[in-house]
Amino acid sequence: MIHIIVVLPKPEDARSIRNLLMKNGFRVSGVCTTAAQALSTMDDLGDGIVICSYRMQDMLYHELHACLPKGFEMLLLASPNILQECEGNDIMCLAMPFKVYDLINTLDMMSQAIERRRRRARQCPRERRPEEEALLGEAKELLMSRNHMSEEEAHRYLQKCSMDSGTNMVETAQMVLAMMRS
Repeated sequence: MIHIIVVLPKPEDARSIRNLLMKNGFRVSGVCTTAAQALSTMDDLGDGIVICSYRMQDMLYHELHACLPKGFEMLLLASPNILQECEGNDIMCLAMPFKVYDLINTLDMMSQAIERRRRRARQCPRERRPEEEALLGEAKELLMSRNHMSEEEAHRYLQKCSMDSGTNMVETAQMVLAMMRS
């Protein structure tokens, strides 16, 4: 589920949009009147969408956009003449007054883009730290010397044990080293 934070200067407007979004199946993680409150709310979340107006009590939309954590996207709700000045940057815009289905369709599209980004990130193998690589190398060397395995066989053995035990390869290497050293 995508986290959505609504940042509007008038609390009643923010609550109205929150209620509208919740009726349409979105999870609203925060309703704020200032950009500082929104940034504080974002600290605990990995990614999501910020819905804001042109001007908040403490910042303009472009200042908030510059402070957004990685993984957050912005949907700017503003009049058409203000939207002209934000062309060319990576801010999604919706002209006021908007139709409910325009808001919902825009958020659906943004949510799908975030979900695709999450899937791609999960598919990329995580880089191991040098100390983790050293631990794996040490476990392989021990298996190669004691069990007369090739480097490839030792690697496959660690992979298979890792999959069988439901642990990652680094944890498996630690267990192999602990068992073979004792």
